[in-house]
Amino acid sequence: MEFSGIDDMRRLANRRLPRLFRDYVDGGSFQEKTLEANRAAFGRWTITPRCLSDVSRVDLETGCLGERWGAPFMLAPLGFGGMMWPGGESFAASAAARIGVPMGVSTFSITSMEELSRTNDAKLYSQIYVFRDRGLTQDMLARARACGFRTIILTVDTPITPLRRRDARNGFRRLTRPSPALLASMALHPRWSLGMARGGKPRIGNLEPYDMGATLLEQAGNAAGQIDPTLTWRDLDWLRAEWAGKLVVKGVMESDDARACMSAGADGVVVSNHGGRQMDPAPATLDVLQDVVAAVAGRGDVILDSGVRCGGDVVTALALGATAVAIGRPWAWGLAAGGHAGVMATLEGLAKEIRDVMALAGLTSIAALRDRGAAILRARTN
Repeated sequence: MEFSGIDDMRRLANRRLPRLFRDYVDGGSFQEKTLEANRAAFGRWTITPRCLSDVSRVDLETGCLGERWGAPFMLAPLGFGGMMWPGGESFAASAAARIGVPMGVSTFSITSMEELSRTNDAKLYSQIYVFRDRGLTQDMLARARACGFRTIILTVDTPITPLRRRDARNGFRRLTRPSPALLASMALHPRWSLGMARGGKPRIGNLEPYDMGATLLEQAGNAAGQIDPTLTWRDLDWLRAEWAGKLVVKGVMESDDARACMSAGADGVVVSNHGGRQMDPAPATLDVLQDVVAAVAGRGDVILDSGVRCGGDVVTALALGATAVAIGRPWAWGLAAGGHAGVMATLEGLAKEIRDVMALAGLTSIAALRDRGAAILRARTN
């Protein structure tokens, strides 16, 4: 499948997806100001081209979380990825493995971590929430260990689920079974509907052991209700004691919180505002990145999430101090646009864009980018 940019993948995806899942991927909370801010922040920076450098070979290999990644990005954990395309998470894991980058496996993954762990050469990180029932969380950790996962990603910015107006309009949060409006939308998107029908009744595979409902929507609602709003730093200490592998905290937007994560034994943080789906208005992740990097002070890795859409965005984030970035919507759109071919084209296309931007800036490695990042970036003046 030919790649002509992530925005084009989004357009293709939105032609194929019914409204419920189109809105789920595209939407944010409240007024969606944070959603807009994430993109606007990248527009405030430029990258200065440099000439007469040998850029015949540009190496994207990156060190992060004690591993070597084939490129400086990972697939962020994405709930309901398997609703973008039948078997979607398996296709995404396979594509990520071919690029040599990790994939975060969402608690709300349609394909279970057990099945995904059978993907050849995959680097898989288990994303978890701390549930009210700590026994469920302990079981998720035990399953991740049994699957050979070395890293978990704890999401901490979801103590509640705020108003997401697109989801409220289409009934996503209150439905337990398909409504007439949803069925009509599905009928208007026959390719998606027929593909899903061939795959059988969709379920959240990662939640199947826990008897959370008879339908996907019931499972989602019951699991969301299990996320513990009383979570505190003591619980992070508890989780660190429960998990001997790498621990990454996702949803960190403030320097004191970043320092506290490091003090609690985290191996890294993800600077994330949940893609504009939680606090609104919140700062853009790029706008707080340098403060978080300074607070972490080399004690762990800093991954930037939310708003990344092209290779120039990745180079900008790394030049401002990020170890790597995480992409969520881009791989969802690629998957929805063309299944395995679509997500593969998206990841390969993003890697090529990063390589091209680095070459035009006279940079041939990620180490060089980090060393000279301040020299190539300029704040936009108009």
